[in-house]
Amino acid sequence: MPYRRLPNTDKARLRAIRKAIDISDKQSINSIPFDASLLAKLQSFYPIYERATLNQKQAIKEQNMNSKKYGKAVENARLYLHHFIQVYNFAVIRKEIKAETRVFYGLDPNNTKLPPLNNDKDLILWGEKYIIGEQERIAQRGNPIYSPSIAVVKVKYDLFKDLYFSHNTFKKSTLRLSEEVLKLRNDADQYILTLWNEIEGYFSRLPSERKRERASEYGVTYVYRPYERARKESDKRQCKLNILDPSLMIEV
Repeated sequence: MPYRRLPNTDKARLRAIRKAIDISDKQSINSIPFDASLLAKLQSFYPIYERATLNQKQAIKEQNMNSKKYGKAVENARLYLHHFIQVYNFAVIRKEIKAETRVFYGLDPNNTKLPPLNNDKDLILWGEKYIIGEQERIAQRGNPIYSPSIAVVKVKYDLFKDLYFSHNTFKKSTLRLSEEVLKLRNDADQYILTLWNEIEGYFSRLPSERKRERASEYGVTYVYRPYERARKESDKRQCKLNILDPSLMIEV
């Protein structure tokens, strides 16, 4: 015997509610197989739920598009900041720049080890220090670093920083909309459960097969288990064979 299966995606939930509303709109209020007050709630709830899911999809789409740009900006910012401080360190090693000037960048004058640039916070922290430090060192009549120059580094850094804030904004928006959909999803599950229970109860006096047929018209979904589906297909094939078997044909 097939079992009833409640929808498990937003699309399926919306489809189940929409089907019940649509078929009920074509009938008199006294002939629908569930309470009229429930129909009114579904009609009010459906557009809110649908709009929330559409907003969530749009937010995810925009976040994904922004993430591609953001990923490239992170890669470029890390590359240019890393190269800049490496070139600076090489100049210190060649004694073209004094080691004491490392303090401008927030670095230890006696340590050539580069700070980590593994995550966004590292990039923001050290990017700011390198840019301000280079400007201050040049202001003290220091020779500027080239290949890359701090101006080029700043362009890459500023682009990363702008996208960093927009990226976080998109993430927060997506999270907020997802939480809203989650709440509505829970409400939808309760509505659908009540709806289907009332529909099945209305047709409960009918034979099982007929009850499922009528309930299905209002969106109730039934699923055959694998062995039941296989048996049903086998019965269909056997029925066709019986029809085609000449020994079973009736002579006229």
